[in-house]
Amino acid sequence: MITTNDLKNGMTLFYDESLFEVLYFQHVKPGKGGAFVRTKLKNLNSGAIIEKTFRAGEKVEQAILETRKMQYLYKDEHYNFMDSGTYEQVAIDEEQIKDKKKFLLENLDVTIVFYKNEPISIELPAAIEAKVIKTEPGAKGDTVSNTFKPAEIETGAVIQVPLFINEGDVIKIDTRSGEYITRISK
Repeated sequence: MITTNDLKNGMTLFYDESLFEVLYFQHVKPGKGGAFVRTKLKNLNSGAIIEKTFRAGEKVEQAILETRKMQYLYKDEHYNFMDSGTYEQVAIDEEQIKDKKKFLLENLDVTIVFYKNEPISIELPAAIEAKVIKTEPGAKGDTVSNTFKPAEIETGAVIQVPLFINEGDVIKIDTRSGEYITRISK
């Protein structure tokens, strides 16, 4: 347990039966009445951001999160990951992975976040390389253009790519925004 006077940005709290990340906090000492701490908290399960005011010195539970590098293996009824060092396998439900599943490639190294030895979420690398499996053919001469077309990559995700990208090309994609970065190879 810590007090609200010890809060810092990025800290994780267990509050109201959920995990929250402190996005912002401000200690306020009004002229009249007791001091308080105004916070913005992000629910790590739902992604919702709430504003909460605590009394100064109020006790809250700090959640200690552990991260482990793991490799994505395959999907059955769960998404299955393996620790490359210990070969321990972990199965994670689809609701914990959310929209990150559209960038999960077999053998991709990811970071899994654990709370009390239970996986709660995954963190993808900043960019992945994936093969384009379906797109409209590019026209000759369309090499420099700000025009984009949809392309389906091997994970099933559809992203916007420049007109010169063809089926079979390997491209680099930013996993945070879902945007095309560059073509790796033809």
